[in-house]
Amino acid sequence: SLLVNAAGQPRKEKVKLPSSLQGRQPNSIPNKKVEDPVAGRVNTSSLATTKQHLSGFHLIPPRVMLGVLKEGCTYATTVILKNVGVNFSRFRVKQPPPHTGLRVIYTPGPVAAGLQVELEIEIFATVTGGEDTGGLEEISHDIEILTETETLLLPVRANILC
Repeated sequence: SLLVNAAGQPRKEKVKLPSSLQGRQPNSIPNKKVEDPVAGRVNTSSLATTKQHLSGFHLIPPRVMLGVLKEGCTYATTVILKNVGVNFSRFRVKQPPPHTGLRVIYTPGPVAAGLQVELEIEIFATVTGGEDTGGLEEISHDIEILTETETLLLPVRANILC
């Protein structure tokens, strides 16, 4: 029950539901839904009564932690963007600014329901700060993936060894 805690005592504060149970993904910003009369919709009886949002993408993994990188080297990792909706959907990636050293390589186009595309995250490890950081500089950037229903944020973190 949401009214009592695990010990059976009444709760002092309200239970904060995770964003996955509230109907949206963590690290995402919902867009104003523009109804597209041309887009194919599924109108079966099993989907007619559901209240769940039947479109969107999931990032696997939801964040990228690259660890300690050597300055002057290029590193790459792959992230999967999976369409978990019932219709085909489109997306595009807003490329990070050049000073971050990040670049996203992907093939644009529609993604059918249940299918996935690979996003290759490439980083050229460079140190931008002039001050002494003790030999380690942290790079932190959220890559924006714009979809039809929301903007997904993919956090990328790395430490560069000077």
